[in-house]
Amino acid sequence: MNHSNSIITIKEYGKIDICLKELIEARNITRNYLAKAANTRFEVIDKWYNNHVEKLDLDVLARICYVLDCSPDDIIKYDRSYKEAL
Repeated sequence: MNHSNSIITIKEYGKIDICLKELIEARNITRNYLAKAANTRFEVIDKWYNNHVEKLDLDVLARICYVLDCSPDDIIKYDRSYKEAL
């Protein structure tokens, strides 16, 4: 393994964004409706809505995709160009 390209030494590896807010607003539904339809707590949907997800729960993601009739790549975006200030 080339240590100069190791993820441990890279400071600018990008960022994952959750874009649920845009999908919910485009479909004109509420977070409360989505939480009930996806059989999860409002607080869980609120974290996804506000892009504050720390760990992905694939079961929740699948339920959200089912209710919104979308795919995971409609919700999860990878921004390689994102550079966090050091």
